[in-house]
Amino acid sequence: MLEIAIMIEGQNGLTWSRWQNIVRLVEELGFVGLYRSDHFTNSNGTDLESLELWTSLTWLACNTSRIEFGPLVTPFSFRHPVFTARMASAVDDLSNGRLTLGLGAGWQEREHQLFGFDLLDMKPRFERFEEGMQVVTRLLQSDEPVIFDGHYYQLRGATMLPRPQRKGGPRILIGGDGEKKTLPAVVRYATEWNCVMLLPEVFSQKNTLLTEMLSAAGRKPEAVRRSMMTGCVFGKDDAALNEKLSARKRTVDELHARGIVAGSSSQVKEQLAVLEAVGLQRIMLQWLELDDLVGLEALAKAVL
Repeated sequence: MLEIAIMIEGQNGLTWSRWQNIVRLVEELGFVGLYRSDHFTNSNGTDLESLELWTSLTWLACNTSRIEFGPLVTPFSFRHPVFTARMASAVDDLSNGRLTLGLGAGWQEREHQLFGFDLLDMKPRFERFEEGMQVVTRLLQSDEPVIFDGHYYQLRGATMLPRPQRKGGPRILIGGDGEKKTLPAVVRYATEWNCVMLLPEVFSQKNTLLTEMLSAAGRKPEAVRRSMMTGCVFGKDDAALNEKLSARKRTVDELHARGIVAGSSSQVKEQLAVLEAVGLQRIMLQWLELDDLVGLEALAKAVL
């Protein structure tokens, strides 16, 4: 059965009160998980409140008992892999093993420029990502001191203590669907592949390719969960739905063509059924209206 989670954009006005309300409601309604982005600000020049990711996840770990959670995704471009491994291990322990550690290379130029972080050009950015993945996975998974001599990161006999309560640390997720860099990284490091807004036929093709790549590398295909983050446009009634469609200046059909889950209860359920049929195991529905808790409750009643 397709697992349904919620995803929110933390840079879109997220405050403590909004975060706490959403966390409690997602836990209560029965969604499988809650995920959020890790950004300082938006890419379009709109500066809104942006609650720091790891602090917010620590609060979630202490104030829920059921839902899975994590970043989609936390980037090495402004998160050092040593700190990321330490924070992830601690938060995973705190939650009794419910964290999924989503990792990425970074992409948003504006926030890096504003806050003084070096995003790097594409080639060195992915070289840094590759080094960061090695640092994180070795610190989490090795009980022996880690020696690593990279261009961007160096470890000289480092051991992360305490060791993660969950052997090997939290589940590692890599997001994206690039066939040259991202999928090979999933094969090497991840236990979850997360794509973004793919149409069912495109997802099916890339999912098949990932299965072939895992088998060729000697990994069992079922060892990697297949998930997708996609937009969601849904209202508690026709009026609420039409208001959201009007704000986006799109019809339901136009949103469907972009891979966004949208429409009435029956339309949303039909989309989810098609994605499940082509092999998707978990979907993170992007909920942009942080104060629309009534709509979120209606969504749960419609699809869970």
